[in-house]
Amino acid sequence: MTRTFVIAKNVFQEVIRDRILYIIGFYALLLAVAIRAFPEYAASTEDKMFLDFGLAAMSAISLIVTIFIGTGLVNKEIEKRTILLLIAKPVSRGEFIAGKFLGLSSVLVVLLASMTAIYILFLQFGNIAYSITSILIASVFLCLQLALMAAVAITFGVFTSSLLAVSLTFAVYLMGNITENLVQLSRMSRNPVMERITNILYLILPDLSRLDLKNDAVYGLQAIPNATTLIANAGYGLVYMIMLLAIAIFIFSRREF
Repeated sequence: MTRTFVIAKNVFQEVIRDRILYIIGFYALLLAVAIRAFPEYAASTEDKMFLDFGLAAMSAISLIVTIFIGTGLVNKEIEKRTILLLIAKPVSRGEFIAGKFLGLSSVLVVLLASMTAIYILFLQFGNIAYSITSILIASVFLCLQLALMAAVAITFGVFTSSLLAVSLTFAVYLMGNITENLVQLSRMSRNPVMERITNILYLILPDLSRLDLKNDAVYGLQAIPNATTLIANAGYGLVYMIMLLAIAIFIFSRREF
């Protein structure tokens, strides 16, 4: 565990030092522009628009960070040949993958916590009605969703090039958000082949809609999601993460350098 945490610490320090402050500043700038611009275009719905925009921007920015950093964590070590030094030391390949994942996940926690704090400050400054509980729950589940996508990015980055891994991870994200809708549409079409294909996709791909609570935070201001549902969805995300990391470790342990 000590070796895993050392790798995680190195990933965390590297990313924090290089990128994180610029990303947080960019998010604050977006919110500053949005809170001034929305009243000019939608005088009656600007509060809902800002609530929605703030969470959507937080999700989009964090997703880009997750995918581009996650897919390069392993590939960068391989391309620079530093992986040879790491695996020559008493560091197992499982510890290497776990350390990279924990380091990136720590970065995501800091990034989302900072952006959530800025978001709430803007809501207070703009006198916009909001539910602090709903926003915090949505942020926690967004963190789980991004950690799952980090596991996807690392898994693809283990056995493909960085560019292909980025494309595949984006594809998984997009498909993971619509698989449930695809299943419903295939049932309406009553085509057995389409139903079989969509059911397979639904079983293989992560159902990211379970971890997306932005609409609850924006449109259900007084509604607190059912605790049993929240726990079940969080457990689903954690189990999927563990499975992906196990696959990544399995593939990486069989690579030759």
